[in-house]
Order: sequence, then C-alpha cells, then structure tokens
Amino acid sequence: MAAVFVYARATAAEATLDVATMPRVATIDPRFQSYNIEMVEVTGGQFWKPYAAARPGAKPERFAARTPIDLHDGRLRKLAAALAPAYLRVSGTWANSTFFADSDAPPAAPPAGFKGVLTRRQWRDVIDFSLAVGAAIVTSFAISTGTRDAGGRWTSEQAGQLLAFTKSTGGQIAAAEFMNEPDLPAIGSAPEHYAAAAYGRDFATFRAFMKEAAPDVTILGPGTIGTGADARARFTVSAQGIDAVSYHHYGALSARCAGDRTATQALSDQWLSRTGRTFALYRALRDRLAPGKPIWLTETAETACGGNPWAATFTDTFRYLDQLGRLAKAGVQVVMHNTLAASDYGLLDEENHLPRPNYWAALLWRRLMGTTVLDAREQPGLHVYAHCARDTPDGIALLVINNDRRMRRRLTLPAASQRYTLASERLVDGNVRLNGSTLALGPSDQMPALNGEPAPAGAIIFAPATITFLTVANAGNADCR
Repeated sequence: MAAVFVYARATAAEATLDVATMPRVATIDPRFQSYNIEMVEVTGGQFWKPYAAARPGAKPERFAARTPIDLHDGRLRKLAAALAPAYLRVSGTWANSTFFADSDAPPAAPPAGFKGVLTRRQWRDVIDFSLAVGAAIVTSFAISTGTRDAGGRWTSEQAGQLLAFTKSTGGQIAAAEFMNEPDLPAIGSAPEHYAAAAYGRDFATFRAFMKEAAPDVTILGPGTIGTGADARARFTVSAQGIDAVSYHHYGALSARCAGDRTATQALSDQWLSRTGRTFALYRALRDRLAPGKPIWLTETAETACGGNPWAATFTDTFRYLDQLGRLAKAGVQVVMHNTLAASDYGLLDEENHLPRPNYWAALLWRRLMGTTVLDAREQPGLHVYAHCARDTPDGIALLVINNDRRMRRRLTLPAASQRYTLASERLVDGNVRLNGSTLALGPSDQMPALNGEPAPAGAIIFAPATITFLTVANAGNADCR
C-alpha cells in the first residue's frame, strides 16, 4: 500500500487540452526539418573526432582526418530520403577556405589563400545526392585570402564558377549565405582584422553578384553564431540585403572544446530553453533591422565542436524535439541539424550510417507533424506542442515531452488518439523504443513499422523521461481543415 501511495503522489496535477479550439500561431516551411553535411565531409579533411575513436582514458582530441563521405551509399540515401522534403546545407567553417577546382581532379595542393579543395566530381555527387533524397541545396562560399584582390576586397570568381558548374549539371542552389559565421573571422579564415565594416562591404558585393548571376537563390544572412556585439554588428551591416535571416545556435561547447556540461543537465527546463533565448535576440534584431523577413536556424546541435558523447543517445532527443517544437511555435521557418552523419551529433553513425535515437525522432516528426502550428500549453516538466497533422485533413498531432526524470505527468484529451511513445531503459543508451519495441533497421535496411497504439479519450499518463506523439483524427479544429 505504501508503494502504491508513493506512486500515486508521483503524478503531477492534471492538464486538459481542447484540440478543437487551439488557434493557429504560425506556418512553417515544408522543409522545416533539415540537416547539414559539412563541406569538409564532402572534400575530406580534419573534422571533429568522435569520442568512441579516442583511446580509453585519453583526453578528448579535437580533430581526426576523415575521407570524403560516400554520397552514393544506399543506406545513407534511403534514410535521408525518408526525411524529405528537406534542405541540405553544405557549408561550415571549412567552406570559408575551400577552393573550387572546376576540374574532376584536384591540384596537388590548395592554391595560396585556401586550405581545402572541392572538385567537380565531389560537387556533382552533392547535386546527385540532393536530387535523389529530395533535399534542396543550401551553401556558402569561400571568403579566405585566396578570393580577394590586391586591396583585400572579396571577388566573385570562385562563387561564379561554382554556380555555373551547378547549373551546367542540372543542379540548383536554393539558398546561400555569403560566409559561415562571420562573427568568428579568425576561426573562419577571413583576412586579419576583418571587422564589421569590411564584412558589410563584401556582403554588398556578394548580394549584387547573386542578384545578377543567380536571382532565384534566397540570400540568407548573417549566419552568425554569437549573441554579442560582433554578431549584432554583422547583422546591422547586412540586414538590408538579405531575403531571410539566418543564425546558428549551440547551447554550449562540447568537452573536446573544454565545455563543462554534463548529461544530468540535458533534460532540464533551463537547458531546453536556451534555444528560445538565442532566437529572441535574433527576432528582436530582425524586427528592428529587417522587419517581416523569415528566420532560419541554419546550424544547431547538442553542443558545438561535434557534440558530447550523449549527443548520440536518447538523452539528446529531448533537446532535438523540444527545439523543433519550440521554434516552430515561434515561427522559425527552417531548422538545420548539424549533422546528418558526422561526429557525435550526427543523426546517423558516421561509420555505418545506422540510425541514432535522434534520427527516429526526426522520422516521426516528419511523418506526423504538419506545417500549420497551433497554440498548446506548456509547463515546467511537460512541454506540449501542437500542429495540424501531416497529410491528414482535420487531424491534429501533438508532441508531449515529459522531461521530468522522476514524476509522471497527466494530460486529458477530449478525443481518442493514436499514441507513439519514445523511451529508453537508460537515457544514455544508443537505442530507443517505440511503444516498447526497440527501433532498428531490418534485413536489407527495411524500415521498422512506426505504428501508434490506440489511446481512449480522457486522461493519458506520461512516464518520466519519455517523449510521446499523439495524433487525433477528426479533431474539429477549423485551422486544420
């Protein structure tokens, strides 16, 4: 009896949600849920070394040499295609200093002022991959000293060659940033003392070039990662020339870059809310400098520098899905996860391309959550996000996150639903269960069935540290008809 009493007290107060009356608060891009393949993955080079590859007991190493990703790999293509439609962003710090060779064979060494080389064959593989998996290309261009004239001004020769080759092969670039993270110029291979005024001058040159050479490409900017004076200054000098605001967000640095986060913080309301605080800053800048322009988050993950070890586990799925729900409700049009299949924060393992928990979460979001966003309740320990259901007229999909590690939560719905609950025996496991069954690819990479279980109208209980999607057919909400 004592045990029953304790268990009963471990259930939070009940909340009720009327699915028929939730108002529409936003509409998101059909490619809202998107991902990055870093330029260095395409070319090969130094990238964040996975923790599993480190020697036992050794201090985490930052980088490891990697060969180019195989964009023809059947498993990679199949799993990426299941997330379509999406945007595929090929950029990153290394893109700032990558030379486009405009030939199938690379030179013996990068030309002066560059650190890496992208060949025609490699870029053709990107184009072919994007077409095969339904992911429109987003990129940025080289801005290092090799792209500049004698006065240090950026020139468009390299960008023009890449655009021309893309068009000649039947490819298309949907959107582009001038450079990756201009508020980190030294890390990003910009010229010495590259201040906001120089960036603004070069951005104006870039915009004029793009409007003439590729007027259909959406110009994103500034693509900054910070929230301080440097980021605001770059935004200020480029705001009039952008078609959509882009920014990056990482809540912290990973351990390989001396970050001090621990897995115990990963489900806290404080941690999950960080993405909202960064967004609020960029929304305020947008409202002041570029009113009405849409906002894209073009790079994000568990932590910068490749993610912590638990980025590959169910622990991070709370952040992954809460971030999508939170930003969709705020009206962000696109969120691009870094990465699809590299280092610890990849949706897929970089060695074998097998799905990690975040991939299964992404797949459920893709199948269930539509582009019309509704206003649902949120409270500490129970985050509820609501959309019109994807491809289901008059249907509603709910994302219910119980990020409390100890307490059950209760939500009452006036209608029956289908329930999809993600859980793991241990949060730091690399596996995740859907309604009690472990998710894994079958023979010949067959996808498992992602079926819901019936839940009658009334109170629904959510176990501690679980994530649940609920779909309600014939919800009667006027915004979803």
